[in-house]
Amino acid sequence: MRDAERPDTAYLPPMLTDRQAWAAFEARDRSFDGRLFVAVSTTRIYCRPSCPARRPKRENVAFFGQESDAREAGYRPCLRCRPDAVARDAEAVRKAVALLEAAAEPLSLTTLAAAVGYAPHHFQRLFTRDLGVSPAAYARALRARRTEQTLEEEASVTEAIYEAGYAAPSRFYSDAGERLGMTPSAWRDGGRGVTIRWAVVPSSLGPLLVAATDKGICRLTFDEDEGALRRRFPNADLRPADAAMTSLIGDVLRAVEAPAAMPDLPLDVVGTAFQQAVWAELRKIPPGETRSYAQIAAAVGQPGAVRAVGTANGSNPVAVLVPCHRVIRSDGSLGGYAGGLDRKRKLLDAETTGGQGTLNLPI
Repeated sequence: MRDAERPDTAYLPPMLTDRQAWAAFEARDRSFDGRLFVAVSTTRIYCRPSCPARRPKRENVAFFGQESDAREAGYRPCLRCRPDAVARDAEAVRKAVALLEAAAEPLSLTTLAAAVGYAPHHFQRLFTRDLGVSPAAYARALRARRTEQTLEEEASVTEAIYEAGYAAPSRFYSDAGERLGMTPSAWRDGGRGVTIRWAVVPSSLGPLLVAATDKGICRLTFDEDEGALRRRFPNADLRPADAAMTSLIGDVLRAVEAPAAMPDLPLDVVGTAFQQAVWAELRKIPPGETRSYAQIAAAVGQPGAVRAVGTANGSNPVAVLVPCHRVIRSDGSLGGYAGGLDRKRKLLDAETTGGQGTLNLPI
């Protein structure tokens, strides 16, 4: 066992530097709770980064990525912030996700909560807090992802539905409107039967494609046109934006030009269960703040899926509204961005400084 009296960084979580850990602790950053533990050599106590207690001197602090490492080093949990409880909660969510992923049939909340040792209502709140969706919604998204994967492979929609684990086609169709925003045949056939209205409007960051179904915005991208939209939805009924869409386009432009005051806009987007979890986590990041790919991976209960988080970011169909520009590399560099790094930098600068571009609202 290493000398517990000497602060050390040997037990830091992967992709996290000593400087970043200290910055998270100083900022009382709750997003690190459950995956970063702060030990104080003078009190022999370890805490969450968000602990409200007064900060100790830097030379008396050691960081751990696992609660068990802090305990083995001779520290005891803080009675004020209860880091042992948050560690148990995080582990329970990770275990529940694994159970849902492995289950051939849907698991009830009671069964899932019992499997991880929690009361159903308490675990419902816990799971939703950590992943942004309820266990039932996560399970529905998981089954929908399996269906999406098989719809392109199976000759029959019904076969794809059963292959994805639905007990009957009626159950899938009842989920499909909420989950996919279109019927399964339409999904397989490139949006067949779905009406999408669109416009390309000028913004301070360049031309912006805004496309929406009657449920919400389905695509928001820079430097794309009708051709790009048609390739994405080759069989949809594409129509130019009408007067009824003017207000929605105006709200979108306000979100781009003044992200700190972003309105809550309706979305109609499709993604796998993992993508949906990542996108939900992105929407939790406050304007003016950033998270690393590793932080997002840990927050969705998949700490080893850093590259997959990057892929989910790149697959985001609605720029700015799902703020993938707020995700950067662990070393502080910007990383990638579908709209280009110059736009990513400008978006982050606008959020940090409170800057605001010139609105170009459609007439």
